[in-house]
Amino acid sequence: MAFTISFLSTPAVLLGLVAFIGLVAQKKKGTEVMTGTFKTIIGFMIFSSGGSIMTGALQNFNTMFQKGFHIVGVVASPEAATALAQSQFAFVTSCTLILGFVMNLVFARITPFKNIFFTTGHSLFFACVLALILKAHKIADIPAIIIGGLILGFVSAALPQLCQPFMREMTGGDAQAIGHFNMIGYALAGYIGKIFKKHKDKTTEHINFPGWLSVFRDFLMGVAIVMLFLFYLSAFKAGPAEVQKLAGSTHWLVFPLIQAFTFTAGMSILMTGVRMFLSEITAAFVAVSEKFIPNSRPALDVPTVFPYAPTAVIVGFISSYVAGLLGVLVMVLLKFPVVIIPAAHICFFSGGTAGVFGNSTGGWRGAIAGSFVAGLLLAFLPVLLYPVYGSLGIQGSTFPNIDYNVIGNLLNGILTIFHIGG
Repeated sequence: MAFTISFLSTPAVLLGLVAFIGLVAQKKKGTEVMTGTFKTIIGFMIFSSGGSIMTGALQNFNTMFQKGFHIVGVVASPEAATALAQSQFAFVTSCTLILGFVMNLVFARITPFKNIFFTTGHSLFFACVLALILKAHKIADIPAIIIGGLILGFVSAALPQLCQPFMREMTGGDAQAIGHFNMIGYALAGYIGKIFKKHKDKTTEHINFPGWLSVFRDFLMGVAIVMLFLFYLSAFKAGPAEVQKLAGSTHWLVFPLIQAFTFTAGMSILMTGVRMFLSEITAAFVAVSEKFIPNSRPALDVPTVFPYAPTAVIVGFISSYVAGLLGVLVMVLLKFPVVIIPAAHICFFSGGTAGVFGNSTGGWRGAIAGSFVAGLLLAFLPVLLYPVYGSLGIQGSTFPNIDYNVIGNLLNGILTIFHIGG
């Protein structure tokens, strides 16, 4: 059991196995099989390392921003909520994850939804959400695992289909899908972008910057400048004492500089890893698809779409984060029972991806509008399920992603209406 859980929770190894099977099925030479498999694993690990570096920097930004602007509430970060859930319901969560992966393959084989979900970290988060809701209704472990596994397997195959028309538009083909449980939000951003379809050609990547802003034409330079501004804004608001607690032996004025450039370096590493493993896995997956699940495609993490509109990622991040902060203001003014604080790393990856989808159909206007709506959903949807988690003693964090909350609220509503369980 421990081996299986560890295996399914390590996407680099899982993708490496798929590459290995695909290359063997194509009857490649031993050296080609080894090279393709290793490049897939190494490329994904480079990609993951870049993402971890970026997330670490953004978590420091979260701390400074909340201290500086005196924001008190629940940080919408699935990592912390998952740790709390795993401590109480590890068996149900782990078994739901395993059954969900198996059922994903089954549903991809027998339904028109031909997507194999490989972002296993997100699958683990979703397994936690499902387990918590089912256990809150006092459903026994085995029925909870079966119900949760079936739901997880189905949504893993079906939800990427919502985004596939936009993926075809962006990538020019049907070889890959998006695998990240904000897919309802990304599809919505794509449809919102269509409102501005007359301006589709005026994309974020073709903005005519004036001479003094021409540096923004270089994606990494643009990222570095934006993050420098945001980090120093937060640092000055937080003050020397609070920043120095995070900075350790580094001077508090140097710390924001290092963090902004660390984030930018992480982005560069991430993009390098994406290019490396994506070319290997898509080529190898063709054979897997033909042999075992005809016409299937891998559903991969969101940075795989970043290269198609990198400036839209930054636009989407800023727009969704502004929406989240607006959500905080509304919650405070209306005296919500809980205030959901947007996590910068969630807004970057989720809001940034919504920006790419909105940009694909409505140019820079679609990027701003689509990611703004996604940011509002990330802020307000978690409020509805927070009391359910609280009933199990899980407080202080929650699951922000749109798909978790849409599906989770539907499940909770059905269980409540029909008095299923406790």
